[in-house]
Amino acid sequence: MKELITLSRTAQLIHETEEYSARNYHPLPVVIARGEGVWVWDVEGRKYLDMLSAYSALNHGHRHPKIIEALFAQAETLTLTSRAFHNDKMGPFLKKLCQMSGYEKALPMNTGAEAVETAIKAARKWGLLHKTVPENNGEIIVCENNFHGRTTTIISFSSEEQYRFGFGPYTPGFTIIPFGDVEALAAAITENTVGFLVEPIQGEGGVIVPPAGYLKEVRRLTREHDVLLILDEIQTGLGRTGKLFAFEYEDAKPDILILGKALGGGVYPVSAVLADDPVMSVFSPGDHGSTFGGNPLGAAVATRALEVLEEEQLVEQAFALGGYVREQLRRLNSPRVKEVRGKGLLIGVEIKEEYGPARGYCEKLMELGILCKETRRQVIRLAPPLVITRDELDWALERIANVLG
Repeated sequence: MKELITLSRTAQLIHETEEYSARNYHPLPVVIARGEGVWVWDVEGRKYLDMLSAYSALNHGHRHPKIIEALFAQAETLTLTSRAFHNDKMGPFLKKLCQMSGYEKALPMNTGAEAVETAIKAARKWGLLHKTVPENNGEIIVCENNFHGRTTTIISFSSEEQYRFGFGPYTPGFTIIPFGDVEALAAAITENTVGFLVEPIQGEGGVIVPPAGYLKEVRRLTREHDVLLILDEIQTGLGRTGKLFAFEYEDAKPDILILGKALGGGVYPVSAVLADDPVMSVFSPGDHGSTFGGNPLGAAVATRALEVLEEEQLVEQAFALGGYVREQLRRLNSPRVKEVRGKGLLIGVEIKEEYGPARGYCEKLMELGILCKETRRQVIRLAPPLVITRDELDWALERIANVLG
């Protein structure tokens, strides 16, 4: 009888959500009610290890005490001013972000998609003003299998049909090339090309890691042709790959860097676009903005999130533990696994098609107390909070081995 009551509580909440919400997601059938560190509990009190981290928004784990303290402290004084006025938290936040990343300027927004849109606008106007590309002719090159968000402009250059179907007409001005192919990039550049927008690792696309040296060659090629390199590190940035930014693996610092997700410490949406003065100077008052962008609550939270990354050496931990996890997964020699790939604690386990889609494996892992999610049908994405310990990872690896057989 107790089990029936337990199931009915979960079923009731899922039914309520699906009755009143648009069906734009297909979540696993678990209802989370509480989180702390790397662990979450559902409405029945069952405990799970979070191996997804809200798609890398929870690099610091759930409710990191130092970040929660900053959130509460700021909420008691000032939460929002809009950009009609200055506030006392935005400046220190942007200074900290610029100093850590090595850029002269930052433009704060809220979501990753907003930051991508901001970068596109900056690149197009830079092309007009600095490269003298005719107005409305600036072209941006992107990659197949990309994921940069879901706004109308962004889905216009997606190669995933589901993201596009029914949402046209599409925004022009984008050229799609294969990911990881430097020769394709060279062939696609024209006199009107203003930027190349790319992810260092395609997370949503299946944790696809490009060939070694790819970003370094891309950086050389874009400089040679006076094209802005725009890196979307919304998912890979802020320690996820074992470096503060994934581009550091190949010393391929972009002209425009896009950040989000973990920048908000897992408690508040904060994103940002970073660049030096020649790019950022294209904006004048009234060109672009956001009511909530740079608000004091988000700025205070993001500043503390950046400090925690440094204080707790989470970047270094992701590098060490990520290598350990990938090695252990490969040692399983599972006949079901086609490939294990990734960097740091962004890991993809691709299941061979003959052994069924990845979702079934994620559902089995959920039953064993591990929460992760499939991407691109055949890939299990494993991306735990960077605060995870080796003992906790060993606990997870035992259960993963059980499921992968």
